[in-house]
Amino acid sequence: MTGSTSGAGRQRTPSGRAAGPRSTPQRQAKQPARKQPARKQAKAQPTSQPARTRARSQPAKAQPRATSTRLGLQAPDGPRAAPAQSRPARSRVARPLPPRPGRPETRQRWLVGIAAVVVLVFLVRLVHVQLIQGPSLAAEAEAARTATAVTPAHRGDITDANGVVLATSVDRYKVVGDPVAIEDFRGAGRVDADGRKVENGALGIAQLLAPILDEPKNELAAKLVGESRYRVLAKNVVPQVQRAIADLEIRAYIRTDLTSRRTYPSGTVAGSLVGFVDDEQAGQGGIELAYDDLLAGTPGSDTYERSLDGLRIPAAGQESVPAVPGDSIQLSLVHDIQWKAQDSIDEAKRTTGAEYGIVIVQDIRTGELVALADSGSTDPNDRTTSAVAGGSRAVKDVFDPGSTGKVVTMAAALEGGYWTPDSRFTVPYTYTTPNGQTFRDSHEHPVERLTLTGVLAQSSNTGTVQAGEKIPLQTRQDYLYKFGFGQPTGLGLPGESVGLMPPADVADWDGRTQYAVLFGQGLSVNAMQATSVFSTVANGGVRMTPTLFKGSTSPDGTTTPAEREPGKRVISEETADTLVEMMETVTGDEGTGKNAAVPGYRVAGKTGTAQMPAGNGWTYMASFIGVAPADDPRYTVSVFLKSPHSSIFGGDVAAPVFSEVMGFTLQTMDVPPSEREKRRLKTEW
Repeated sequence: MTGSTSGAGRQRTPSGRAAGPRSTPQRQAKQPARKQPARKQAKAQPTSQPARTRARSQPAKAQPRATSTRLGLQAPDGPRAAPAQSRPARSRVARPLPPRPGRPETRQRWLVGIAAVVVLVFLVRLVHVQLIQGPSLAAEAEAARTATAVTPAHRGDITDANGVVLATSVDRYKVVGDPVAIEDFRGAGRVDADGRKVENGALGIAQLLAPILDEPKNELAAKLVGESRYRVLAKNVVPQVQRAIADLEIRAYIRTDLTSRRTYPSGTVAGSLVGFVDDEQAGQGGIELAYDDLLAGTPGSDTYERSLDGLRIPAAGQESVPAVPGDSIQLSLVHDIQWKAQDSIDEAKRTTGAEYGIVIVQDIRTGELVALADSGSTDPNDRTTSAVAGGSRAVKDVFDPGSTGKVVTMAAALEGGYWTPDSRFTVPYTYTTPNGQTFRDSHEHPVERLTLTGVLAQSSNTGTVQAGEKIPLQTRQDYLYKFGFGQPTGLGLPGESVGLMPPADVADWDGRTQYAVLFGQGLSVNAMQATSVFSTVANGGVRMTPTLFKGSTSPDGTTTPAEREPGKRVISEETADTLVEMMETVTGDEGTGKNAAVPGYRVAGKTGTAQMPAGNGWTYMASFIGVAPADDPRYTVSVFLKSPHSSIFGGDVAAPVFSEVMGFTLQTMDVPPSEREKRRLKTEW
């Protein structure tokens, strides 16, 4: 049986030796079979064939490639030795299983899953970008390429009553550089004004621009270097320079923005009154600030899309909103009278050594101011100092009205029927009131016998106190308010002070204040408030609100007159006329204001000398306020000089200025001379 089995699957080689099975790979056939000791094979094979022959007669089976004879392991299908009967059987050694064949469908499932996850992530991101972030991203992109240029509105002019320009605006330009973009500038064979090759970058731009801006090239080049996208190189550039910059064709690196510059052709004439504007053309003082809403207008805008180099994209969307120019306003001031008032008060300040002076000229019938002048008026074109921001002292500085306040007492005395112009008073140098308060006149004099008119003409404090004793305290206070003390003037100028008044409840007035207010002490007013008292009396007892505003003109030429508040009656016309006649005696030979006379015109007025605190001592405000022509009043002129050195009395230092300014005003405004003779009122008895 053994021989037949071995012969069935074997072939003979040419040498006559038996070969292995055909299915055995050649490389395995060459591998020598694992040899067993001869003795053991002999015991394991019971046949009579020699051990060598039997071993060869066994067909060799293919061995797995993973089997290693070096490890002492036998292939699973290899020949096994027959167990020896005389020895116990060997335990089997565990052999590793052959690797399983790969499963490509699993890998395919994993690849498909990973691809699906990736696609899903991109799809979610796409939906998020397109639907959720889309509008905001689109808006950001549009904003990045969109530029908006603000078009400044032309600020309205300020003119006097006759159209003389006091303030106007002219077109100017601001030169702006983009240092980041300038880094990419290339000269590209260009030459500068000197024929030299234009360099790249900031130096090249400076070569082209420096001669136009009249600035050293190196200094300009230094300004053009940096990480800023906006650097101002020059301001207030005139149109001729702007056109020269445009001709350089470097718009992507240097641009010129239209701006506006405020100029004041009249210089110091009404300079303190007109005010000024800041760099943004917003009113910062005087008329410029008071009427800023009318003057400013509404800025426009020009929105467009631009390329990376900053140039406008012609085919892209654009939106323009035109600027609306501001209204021009007309003041009631008359340029020539304003100039005369300033010139006169400047001269008076110089000759008297005063700290400062104020002159006001008011149209009695309308309340309009024809002039409002401060000594040392500033030029708004000169911004090297802060003086232009000071404003007018006519409304911001306050002081005791002094003897000019006696007109209010006389009005209350006449209107209330307490006294008449011919009422008689015995007037000593000093006078003591029933509550023990002693008052004195400015000059020592013997006892005088004066009428009420004489008390006013001589500006007697003691006589005024006697006249006021009959007037109730509440009436005294009421007339102060009726004439405008302690209230805004209506001018609307920045920095205005309403002054200081005694306590609102007259029961709180101290024993001295109740008499001091009768001759203009114990309270403080500004120059406009004091002037308004005389204008009210001269206007037949009707108080008109002071104003500087005459009207406005829109850009299309439409003129809108100023709205006028109706006048308020303070005293009767009869009382007003009588009081004007009484004030005429002040400017006569027997009065304190004879230096205020104007040839050809009847003048009525009142001098004033008021004490003012100054540090640890006292100083004085000398004044004169008057109206003319007294027979048909047209204008009020007031003059104030603080701390004059030549004299402290208004009749000496302020009255001459009044005469000069009033005479010029009457002639300039073509007011005919007085024709009626004045009524002679008695001043003594």
